[in-house]
Amino acid sequence: MAAPAPSPKKKPSTILRITLFWAVIVFGALIIYALTGNHDTLKQVPISEVINRANKGEITKIVVEGNQLTVTPEGSDKPTEKSVKDPSSSLQEQGLNNDADVTIEYKTPSATGDILWNLAIIIVPVVLIAVFFLFMMRQAQGQNNQAMGFGKSKAILYGDDKKKVLFSDIAGNDAAKQDLEEVVDFLKHPKKYESLGAKIPKGVLLVGSPGTGKTMLARAVAGEANVPFFSISGSEFVEMFVGVGASRVRDLFAKAKKNAPAIIFIDEIDAVGRRRGSGMGGGHDEREQTLNQILVEMDGFETGTNVIVLAATNRSDVLDPALLRPGRFDRRTQITLPERKDREAILNVHFKNKPTEDDVNIDALAAKTAGSSGADLANIANEAAIIAARRSSKKISNADITEAFEKVAIGPERKTKVMNEEEKLMTAYHEAGHALVGHVAPDSDPVHKVTIIPRGGTGGVTWFLPPEDRNYTSVIEFKDILARALGGRIAEKIIYGDDRVTTGAGSDLRKATEIARDMVIEQGMGTKLRDQVFHEDNGGMVFDKITHERPYSDDTAREIDTEVAELIKEASTRAEVILKANRKSLDKLAQELVKKETIEEKEVDEILKDAKLPKEAALY
Repeated sequence: MAAPAPSPKKKPSTILRITLFWAVIVFGALIIYALTGNHDTLKQVPISEVINRANKGEITKIVVEGNQLTVTPEGSDKPTEKSVKDPSSSLQEQGLNNDADVTIEYKTPSATGDILWNLAIIIVPVVLIAVFFLFMMRQAQGQNNQAMGFGKSKAILYGDDKKKVLFSDIAGNDAAKQDLEEVVDFLKHPKKYESLGAKIPKGVLLVGSPGTGKTMLARAVAGEANVPFFSISGSEFVEMFVGVGASRVRDLFAKAKKNAPAIIFIDEIDAVGRRRGSGMGGGHDEREQTLNQILVEMDGFETGTNVIVLAATNRSDVLDPALLRPGRFDRRTQITLPERKDREAILNVHFKNKPTEDDVNIDALAAKTAGSSGADLANIANEAAIIAARRSSKKISNADITEAFEKVAIGPERKTKVMNEEEKLMTAYHEAGHALVGHVAPDSDPVHKVTIIPRGGTGGVTWFLPPEDRNYTSVIEFKDILARALGGRIAEKIIYGDDRVTTGAGSDLRKATEIARDMVIEQGMGTKLRDQVFHEDNGGMVFDKITHERPYSDDTAREIDTEVAELIKEASTRAEVILKANRKSLDKLAQELVKKETIEEKEVDEILKDAKLPKEAALY
């Protein structure tokens, strides 16, 4: 039998707090017991009875303590009774004979009870209030913090005891790594730069979409430079108590200066670095005080401190301008989504320690994962390993990788959802409508897969994948995307009639409307409003949105709505013309979907080989 594992030792501070807590509880209980408890068993008798019995010689001793009497009857060696006399008269005045055979003993009344009572009234409430506030502070700061330590920084220090991350461990992001190598070189050789009068940037802002590797790059800078690395999230600065955030900023920068050369990394800095002057608290809320302290600390570095601040965000547009000026965050490093060669390198890193079949094609996976972040690719590799383990395989196959990719990209299959034959046929026509319009539209991405098996939150999926990475999208390409997005709803309309269309196209319509509005407002791709942009900042808080004024007039807003409506109408008309002109191909693809449920790219091309683009639907 294995020996039980030793229980973890409690910290002295924890033991002290527990001891103090129970001491207060016991102290309060003793006081209450002393004040309210009945500690004697003496029988209460009337004063008249005591006087009569004393006159008869039945009582040997009476102890008088103020107005309280303790009575010892004849034949007893200790008091068994008690009574209360009239405070305005003596026992003799109340009837006790002067010659009565009884010993009268007078004692000064004890003030202990009154003192305890007064102390209890003062001390007990104070103690209870103090315990309550200590408990609230501890809850607000988390279980791992001391009750009064909420002004201390929560930054995690990564040093020699942690596994280092190097640039060689990170695939892709070559441009960003080159930009950060100068920071590393300065931390290693500061005199080389100082001798030439050069000043290293005090701050470097890493900007990129979620999952692109911002945090990993920051840790790689610390690993390469071999310096202490203080990591904290922007949201950890701000608490419910005013001034806590500023205190934590001061504490963090003080620790970094003591350990210089060092790196401070603030993840998701937009949580505390948003523009000042907005929000319910005006310029005096906790978030803005914290931001002000960060600005002061970054400006207040002494020469030769050798502390560099790295920060990461995916919303650089909402940051306060004072944070981005030279002298604070001097550099802005853009971390983009990985290109094909970078995706292949990232996938090779994540599959390096995973056993795979000999025919596994990482290059093919990299080709069809355009738009995926590094985190997405890591998730695909992990899901592939899970799928292989689920089928008790010792190696990961191409089928496992394909299933993992589709699961991450469009959601898992929901084979348990049962559709009747009518719903199945309607879904088949809907997805066939998407596929047919996208197939014949000359500037649309090719169809990768069509399925009527529910995936994620959809009843079926028509999946389009670009053949190569693209950096730009033209007006014509956007219009083809709109047409294929509406192809499903239009196919339902053609087959079942206007009033038989279903809710299955809800997400398609939302997506199409968003694309059309973005074309007009953000990209200047309207007809009458061509080459004009009407940017709206929708990244603020609720209060900001309520008080935010649109950067255009009501007339312009109506014109924008008209432009969006015309784009949607044009796309609907094109989709309808294409589907009606290729009705046989539509029926053929729908019937095949009902039979097979899932059709791959090559088979789709074969079924739709006779489909053509009508002249009425051509854009050029």
